[in-house]
Amino acid sequence: MEVGNGDTRCVGSSSASSPDPRTGLIDIAVDECWDLLRSKEVGRLAVTVGTAPDVFPVNYRVVGGEIVVRTDAGTKLAAATLMPSVAFEIDDIDTAGRLGWSVVVKGRGREAERLEEMLELESVGPSPWVDVTRTRWLVISPSEVTGRRVPDVRTPS
Repeated sequence: MEVGNGDTRCVGSSSASSPDPRTGLIDIAVDECWDLLRSKEVGRLAVTVGTAPDVFPVNYRVVGGEIVVRTDAGTKLAAATLMPSVAFEIDDIDTAGRLGWSVVVKGRGREAERLEEMLELESVGPSPWVDVTRTRWLVISPSEVTGRRVPDVRTPS
């Protein structure tokens, strides 16, 4: 497994664009979305629990064009692997400057089960921030990667 920069399953713009006239936001190119995903350690995993959405903060790593989360048995892992889709989001916001960006990965969650994959993830995957044992691996295989940026509209002085 190599740390990847995405794959052909991902969709989105291939290059940066002009601000959307309706929203004022700028689409982020897919390659830059992957660069941003590799630059962070914490994101939010959105799953469906029963009939309601739920969001979990998680630490993660990009491995082989997939998002990898170290976890354990429970609601998060069950919902992410049993439901047909998940969403994962990271962002960076400068409230004072009114700037920021957001990247969203939509896809399918699965649990790593092959010994070779689990050993590889053990060596390159994220370490838990809290001092508890996490023995399972959630792998998000993306079907869509998109990003948007709030443009800097401040006038240079």
